[in-house]
Amino acid sequence: MLLYLHIPFCHRICPYCSFYKHTPGSTPIGEFVEALTLEAKHRTNANSTFNVGSSTFDVPTSIYLGGGTPSMLSPKHLTDLFTSLKETLNLSETTEITLEANPATFDLKKAELFKSLGVTRVSLGIQSFEPHVLETLGREHSPEQATEAVHTLRAAGIPSVNIDLMFSIPGQSLADWENTLRHAVSLKPDHISAYNLTYEEDTAFFDSLQNGTYKENEDHDADHYHLAEKILTDAGFDHYETSNYAQPGHHSRHNQGYWQGSDYLGLGPSAVSTIAGVREKNIPDTAAYVRQVKSIGHAIHETEALTPAQRRIELIALGLRTTAGIPLELLDSQSREKAGNLASENLLTITGNRLHLTALGRPLVDPIAAELI
Repeated sequence: MLLYLHIPFCHRICPYCSFYKHTPGSTPIGEFVEALTLEAKHRTNANSTFNVGSSTFDVPTSIYLGGGTPSMLSPKHLTDLFTSLKETLNLSETTEITLEANPATFDLKKAELFKSLGVTRVSLGIQSFEPHVLETLGREHSPEQATEAVHTLRAAGIPSVNIDLMFSIPGQSLADWENTLRHAVSLKPDHISAYNLTYEEDTAFFDSLQNGTYKENEDHDADHYHLAEKILTDAGFDHYETSNYAQPGHHSRHNQGYWQGSDYLGLGPSAVSTIAGVREKNIPDTAAYVRQVKSIGHAIHETEALTPAQRRIELIALGLRTTAGIPLELLDSQSREKAGNLASENLLTITGNRLHLTALGRPLVDPIAAELI
């Protein structure tokens, strides 16, 4: 099982982010942590009415704390959360615990706490090392703070450090992107995620796209993508998923589980679970989440039984993003014919019973996936 915990709190709301998040506001963080630990107990307790239906769900193979900004939790709240998780779950098979962090939210003492609590991997939301790009993104840290954050995590002994970066940001030149990539490489992280900015509904960036202030440019996106691929692979990173690059032994096990279609349990407001073909979503309201968990032990807001066709589409769309590719058995006869045509254009290869995108096809993963499903 994969376990995801959503921590919705942020000091500042970034204009491009569509994840459920908010400033602390009127919901005490201590009450939220109590509700989160209570939900974990109910959802993994075999005797609970709203458990996940399998005893294996109290033995997570990986845990991921995302948000929001999990690193802004106080040392007490972090300690309370991890203590409860260790009391509730069997972590004997947990090989990776990831914590998302903002560079402006921790110092060496707090980073050492991350390590002592069992965190094996910290994912830093840096996005850029260019001041004007950070300003556009509404980030609260400076390039200097971001650099220092990497050094701090190293000093604390965190086993694996990821840097999140973003390209095709309004006002970001190709030279800006190259400077950010080269600076990131110079810090010697274990993993780098390089994401193409997407304009998501219900964000300020999407509004700017709709009114014409911002524009999308596929050629611009491709230039940035290929530059990242060259610089990062030349630096020894394995480009193992469309947006992810890892040094040997530092691939994200949690994310690989998602891409392979593994079951996962999501806890916290707005968190999503997919278990035995059923998808559940928690209520996207922290105050209501706390009330509902305290009342009935869970916060499920929506439930959907996925059809085989839906699962097939997801497995194709996610699997094509990885170097592992997808098994041919996912494709019907019509899709196999289309795959043959794409292979003739050198966009993919078919080896044995698996299909993989080529270097030429990988930047086009979304339209290729659409073609095959």
